[in-house]
Amino acid sequence: MNLSSTTREPESRAALPVFDERPMESVAPPQGWLGGGSWKAQLLTALVLVWVGLLVILPTVSLVFEALGEGPARLYKSLTHPDVLASFRLTLVATLAATALNTVFGLMIALTLARQSFVGRGLADALLDLPFAVSPVIAGLLLILLYGPMTPVGGWLDGLGIGVIYHPLGLVIATAFVTLPFVAREVVPVLREFGIDQEEVAHTLGAGRWTTFRRITLPSIRWGLAYGVLLTIARGLGEFGAVLVVSGNILGRTQTTTLYIHDAVETFNPQGAAAASLVLGGVSVGLLLTLEALRERVERRECHAATTAATKGESSTTATNGREPRS
Repeated sequence: MNLSSTTREPESRAALPVFDERPMESVAPPQGWLGGGSWKAQLLTALVLVWVGLLVILPTVSLVFEALGEGPARLYKSLTHPDVLASFRLTLVATLAATALNTVFGLMIALTLARQSFVGRGLADALLDLPFAVSPVIAGLLLILLYGPMTPVGGWLDGLGIGVIYHPLGLVIATAFVTLPFVAREVVPVLREFGIDQEEVAHTLGAGRWTTFRRITLPSIRWGLAYGVLLTIARGLGEFGAVLVVSGNILGRTQTTTLYIHDAVETFNPQGAAAASLVLGGVSVGLLLTLEALRERVERRECHAATTAATKGESSTTATNGREPRS
C-alpha cells in the first residue's frame, strides 16, 4: 500500500474557541428572585430611580436653576468677579501641581510595590490608602503639626523664606496628600498583570532601565495612568477640608473655589455660590465622562485584540491539521 497517497484524518482535534464578531444580541436578565418583569423588579427599579433622583438629579437641577435664575448676564458677572477668578486660578494651579507631583511619585510608588520585594512592603501598601481612611480635616491638621510656623520644620522653612501653612504651597501639599493614592492604585494592578517577562527580555537584549520603561513598561500602563491622573484632577478640584485647615482662607491669596463657595453660602449669596459650583461641577463631570470614554475604548481594544489572536490561532491550527502527513 502506498502510504503517501493515503490521507488519514486525525482521530480527534482539540476543540477551539469560536469568537463571533457579530454584534451581541441583548440577553435577558437572569430570572432570580426579581423574576424579570415582576412587580418586585419594577419596585426595585422605582426605588433606585427615586433615590438617585433625590440625591443627585434634583440637587443638580436646583443648582442649575439657581445659577441661571437671574439670567446669563448675572451668571457672567458672578463668574468674572475678581475674587472668583482668583479662586479659579489658585484651584487650577494647586490641582495641576499636585497632579504632576502625584503622577511622578505615584509611578515610583507603583513600580516599587509591584516590582520590588522588601521588608515592610505590606505596611507600605496599607499606608498608601491612609488618605482614603482619614478625614481631610485631619489631613490638614497633620500638615499644620508638621509645617506650622511654630514647629521645627516649619520654622526652618520660614527661615529659608519658604512659607507652607497659610501660603499657596500648603494648598499644593494638602491637595497632593488627599490625592496621593489614585495614580498608584490604578497602575499597580496593571503592572502586576503585565508581569516582567518583556522587561527581562529587553534587559537581556541590552536595553537600559530608562529605555525599557519608556518603550515597554509605560505603553503597557498608559491607560491605568490616564485613569489615575483624571481621578486625581477631579478629586483635587473638589477638595475642601484639608485646604480649609492649611490655607487660612485668605481672600484673593489662599482662597480656592470650594472655599469661595463656602463663604458665599455663609454670606447669603446663593447665586454666586451656585455659579462657581456650576463651573467646578461641570469640569468634574467632564473629567468623569472622559474617564468612562477611556474605559470603553480600552475594553473594546482588549476585546478586539483577544478576538484577533484567537482567530489567528484557530486559522493556524486548522492549516496545520489539514496538511497531508508525509510518508
